[in-house]
Amino acid sequence: MKKLTGTLFVICSLGMVLAPSVCAESDEEAAAKGLEIAQAAQDAKEGFGNYIAKQVMVLKDRKGRESKRELRVQILELEEQGDRLLFLFDEPRDVRGTALLIHSNENQPDDQWFFLPATNRVTRLNSSGQSKSFMGSEFSYEDMNPPEVSKFTYKYLRDEPCDEFNCTVSERVPVTKGSNYSRQVVWYDDEAYRVWKIEYYDRRGDHLKTLTVNDYEQYLDEYWFAQTMVMTNHVNGKSTTLNWSDFEFQVDLDEDDFTQTSLRRTR
Repeated sequence: MKKLTGTLFVICSLGMVLAPSVCAESDEEAAAKGLEIAQAAQDAKEGFGNYIAKQVMVLKDRKGRESKRELRVQILELEEQGDRLLFLFDEPRDVRGTALLIHSNENQPDDQWFFLPATNRVTRLNSSGQSKSFMGSEFSYEDMNPPEVSKFTYKYLRDEPCDEFNCTVSERVPVTKGSNYSRQVVWYDDEAYRVWKIEYYDRRGDHLKTLTVNDYEQYLDEYWFAQTMVMTNHVNGKSTTLNWSDFEFQVDLDEDDFTQTSLRRTR
C-alpha cells in the first residue's frame, strides 16, 4: 500500500491525468507528512532552556570583499509562550550597542523591536519592516524569527541523499500575508531532523536566496546546533556567513532580560 501511495504521489506531482479524488488524497498525505517532519524537527530542538552564544557575521559583496560584525545572542525558551531572542552587536564601534529583540508568537506574527544607541530609541518593526535586510546582511529581519511550526503550511516533496545523510525535502508556505516569501524548501536529515539547506522563493516565485547549514555540534548530550550558516543571495551575488561559538546553556536568564526596557540596558 505504501509503494502504491508513493507512486500516486509522483504521478500527481508530474501532472499526469488521474481522477481528481486520487490526486487530492495524495496532496493531503503529502501535507500530513510534511507537517509531521516539521513537528519532529521542532520537537528535537526543544527543552534546552536557554543559552548565550557568540556570533561573527561576515558580509561578502559580489566582488568578494568582506566586512565583519561581532555580536552576542541570548535565547530563552518559554513553555506557554514563544521563545525570546536578543541579538546584541559589539563590533565594529559604529554598531556597538545596536540590538534586536524578538518575541516569538505561536499563532500570530512575531514581535520585533530594534534599538539604536545613537538615538536611544526603541523602534517596533511591523511585518513590512521585517522584510528588510538585517544590519546590511543577506538575512532579513524575518529570517531571524524562530520557524515555529504554526507559521507555515507544509508539503512533503521527496527523499534524497545529502552528504553522508539521507534527507527529506519539504515545502513550507508562510501563513502570514506580510511574509517576503511565497514558499521555502527545506532539507532535513532523517537521523536527527537537522536542517541542512533552505531555499527561499520571493513573492513572484523566483529563487531568491539559499541558506546552507554546516558544522553541527551536540550539546547537553542531546541538542544539535550548527556552527556555520551561509545565506547566499542569487539576485545580487552577495552572501552572509554566521559563525557561532562559545555556547553556554542553562545560564541566568529570565523574561526580564527580554523586554523593551532591557534593550536600553544592554551593553
